[in-house]
This record gives sequence, C-alpha cells and structure tokens, in this order.
Amino acid sequence: MDNDNYCNTGEMPGKGRYCCNNCKVCLELDNIDKCPPCPNCGNTDFQKIPKYF
Repeated sequence: MDNDNYCNTGEMPGKGRYCCNNCKVCLELDNIDKCPPCPNCGNTDFQKIPKYF
C-alpha cells in the first residue's frame, strides 16, 4: 500500500504493531518480519497502530 501506516500480507512494513482491518486482531512485527495473513480471520490488510495505544 502507498501509506506507511498500512501493510499487506507478504510486505515487510518494519517494527511495530499492526491490526487487522477486518477483525482488529493485532500483530507485533519486528524489522525483519513479513506481515502474515491475520491468524484470526485470514485477512491480508493491516493498519499500523501508534505506540501510545
């Protein structure tokens, strides 16, 4: 996706917390991690959540 606040399965978005745009389950990714499909619903698009949430 164009925006740094979003990622799709297979991308390496960098370290942070990403929540599924469908079911809101969150994943913690590191700098070397590829974004997987959502483990809860299988969705493939996520939004990065700021550290203060």
